[in-house]
Amino acid sequence: MKTRSRFWLVLLAAIFLLPVLVPAFATLYTEWLWFDSVQNLGVLKTRLLAKWGFTVAGILLSTVWLGGNLLAAARMGPRRPIVRRLESGLGIDLRDQTLALAFVGTAVAALAAGLAAGDQWETWLRFINGSLFGINDPVFNQDIGFYVFRWPFLQFVNGWGLWLVGLAFVGSALVHFGDQLRDGRIQLRQDTLMHLTLLAAVFLGLKAWGFYLQRYEVLYSAHGALHGAGYTDLHIRLPAYNLLAIILGAAAVLVLANLYLRKAWPIWVPLAVWMVASFVMLDIAPAVVQRLVVTPDELSRERPYIAHSIDFTRQAYGLNAVEEIPFAGDQILTWEDLAANQDTMSNIRLWDWQPLQRTYRQLQEIRTYYEFGDVDVTRYTLSDGPRSVMMAAREMRTDQLSEQARTWVNEHLIYTHGQGVVLNAVNEVTEEGLPRLLVSDIPPRSSEPVLQIDRPEIYFGEADNDYVIVGTMEDELDYPQGDANVYTRYEGSAGIQLDNLWRRMMFAVRYGDMSILVSSSIVGDSRLLFHRSIQERIRNVAPFLWLDNDPYMVITEGRLVWIQDAYTFSDRYPYSEPAPLANRKVNYLRNSVKIVVDAYDGHMTFYAFDPDAPVLKTYRLIYPDLFTPYDEMPAGLRQHIRYPEDLFSIQASMYLTYHMRDPQVFYNREDLWQPAIEVRGDGEVQMEPYFVIMRLPGEDKATATGEFMLMLPLTPTGKDNMVAWLYADSDGEDYGQMGVLKFSKQELIYGPRQIEARIDQDATISQQLSLWNQRGSQTIRGNLMVIPVEGGLIYVEPLFLQAESGRLPELKRVIVAHGNKIAMRETLAEALAEVFSGAAPALAGPTDDRPVVEGDLSTATLLAQSAQLHYQEALRCLSAGDWACYGREQTALAADLEALVELTSEPEPQAD
Repeated sequence: MKTRSRFWLVLLAAIFLLPVLVPAFATLYTEWLWFDSVQNLGVLKTRLLAKWGFTVAGILLSTVWLGGNLLAAARMGPRRPIVRRLESGLGIDLRDQTLALAFVGTAVAALAAGLAAGDQWETWLRFINGSLFGINDPVFNQDIGFYVFRWPFLQFVNGWGLWLVGLAFVGSALVHFGDQLRDGRIQLRQDTLMHLTLLAAVFLGLKAWGFYLQRYEVLYSAHGALHGAGYTDLHIRLPAYNLLAIILGAAAVLVLANLYLRKAWPIWVPLAVWMVASFVMLDIAPAVVQRLVVTPDELSRERPYIAHSIDFTRQAYGLNAVEEIPFAGDQILTWEDLAANQDTMSNIRLWDWQPLQRTYRQLQEIRTYYEFGDVDVTRYTLSDGPRSVMMAAREMRTDQLSEQARTWVNEHLIYTHGQGVVLNAVNEVTEEGLPRLLVSDIPPRSSEPVLQIDRPEIYFGEADNDYVIVGTMEDELDYPQGDANVYTRYEGSAGIQLDNLWRRMMFAVRYGDMSILVSSSIVGDSRLLFHRSIQERIRNVAPFLWLDNDPYMVITEGRLVWIQDAYTFSDRYPYSEPAPLANRKVNYLRNSVKIVVDAYDGHMTFYAFDPDAPVLKTYRLIYPDLFTPYDEMPAGLRQHIRYPEDLFSIQASMYLTYHMRDPQVFYNREDLWQPAIEVRGDGEVQMEPYFVIMRLPGEDKATATGEFMLMLPLTPTGKDNMVAWLYADSDGEDYGQMGVLKFSKQELIYGPRQIEARIDQDATISQQLSLWNQRGSQTIRGNLMVIPVEGGLIYVEPLFLQAESGRLPELKRVIVAHGNKIAMRETLAEALAEVFSGAAPALAGPTDDRPVVEGDLSTATLLAQSAQLHYQEALRCLSAGDWACYGREQTALAADLEALVELTSEPEPQAD
């Protein structure tokens, strides 16, 4: 009977546990294979060793502590069997039942404590490997590294210790008094008193240490006019924490002393004082002092602490290095100015990513199972110089196959990868209003050598694709060609080789897909590719990095690779205002890592971009083989790195307030800024940062070239005039240099919303927009670009037209504004020509040396012909983007026309 019971017990346990344990083991085993395949098995080993080592250590320590206390309590009382003969028959002794339950509870509590400890494995690794920041806080004079790396672990230890001591006290008390509960009488024995007194003293000591650690929280206070410790925090809350720690420490000593005093007051008096002091000093006193002392004289009381908040927030977000450049912004520009800034003028972005994405999808997706998920802006040095371009990857989406085609073989063996990219210059448009593509079609073609792609297949991308199996009996679809398809076979080394039945079984369990196990198409050379989303792939290796939302693709040496910006961060930087980062808040952020992922074989390289960043230095100690020095990044890739948009957006959101360095100005919020407002669709939205190639005003024209920058126009809060233009450099030695062009507050500099209003108020433009909208078309206003040139500003807004029945936006007009002039024309060159007409200096006579004879028709004819030639040549120069040439031809044209007017005009009648 006993053997049969054990059999059914084991069978029942297997029925409940196997469905949990087998998939968990399969996941762990296949992840082990994956980490090994991407050459990061050491990362997984470190993670598992720390997690399970810390878990086991927590379980053992908890078991020893809790079990030791319960055994000690049991030994202090009378020993009785759990089941004994009572007067009324067999029964269960209440004390012994309590003892048994206490030991069962100990086992459960020890397991829970160990799992809780295991969850803190990374906190432990950061604690023992923490780096110094080299900056001390102004209150406790501790290095910032203490708060980022050490303090969190000390808080965990304190809380974990309190929990264990509290459980030991409760469990021991139940064992001590269990035999007395049945009779309703509790007698306190000397050994029991000593045991419980020691536990109470340890608990109070840990609580005192907790208040000592809690005092550091004043550095993150959000009370009053600043983020960080203010007047009330330092004069009331901080002394309160210190006093409460002393009171509880004294209480622990008195509790121990009471073993000899044997009085009641050494226990309840300190506890009563602690509760009263806690209520008065942490709840009542801060509110009273804030209301009666600080609020009536807040600026003078909080001034030094506001200064701390400004300094440390600027440090935490890297704003201390922002270069402030005075900028007039109201200079009236000439053709000579435009010609001298040709790098800027020839890279003004006309294509807006949203209309361009729809255009890509209509023209270049080719098949329904391809998709352009995102459009990125980058730059290349082409045959005609540095060019800003927009590009998108053509990725595979098997979920867009027809229902009949969505078979297991198609989704996992045949439709395995995307194909190439589409790329166009940001400012080039065909006669039909479509982008002029520099890379297009399948397979991708380009006339530019630097844009040639030899390996266009995309197995790893932004799309969240399922696993695929390559090297099977089935050929993979490479690309469609007419009515047929071209097929290929994978030649890379990525993935897990399915060379034995065990691996196939483990993957079948992991994905709940028996086809992996039974398919005859899978052979010994087949390889299973999973974690194919680049962000999922990176997070699996380095979950401690926060990833920028916008990875971008680069063509380099004939291959397609992804560049992903990653951040190290913390929410423990003293005196720094928190900022939202996705679903959490941080108050310290650095772009410490740039990750390169090959689109064909999925190889990942983690480049330590900011090796001196303290958080990155700590993780390099934890994972010594994960990061590659940035100096080892190939030069071809370094040319394409760019300043990350998420970081710039967060820095800009902080700079809107923290450009004010004077505590009084900051306190009064006298100079708050906001991102400029523009018209998008049917409403108004805040402008988003955008990339441009330009030369900053004031740079040496002879040596400086246009640089790739991320920028954002800013206006005063609640107003529309522009007050500043924030930028971050992405090129060469100046990478990461942030600056702000600050406009004069004495002059009106039009903001984007004011320019949008002028566009709406222009009779010709508004009439044309209304006419298009009435004819069944939809007008789409693109990004309004604000371009600094010399000491002035040029505003450029593209206008797209889209038929209501179609999804193909066409760039039909470009609006240019400068000074008091505004124009809408079919091309940027024509709009610039109208706005800047008459800006070029006129010459005194015709462009050749022939004499002009009054009334000479042949001379007039020659002048007219010369003017026509100069006009045609000017248009050619505009089409080529040669502003210097266009300026010269405009000057010559103006001279011809003036001479022609003077030649043909009638003389004024003489007075009698």
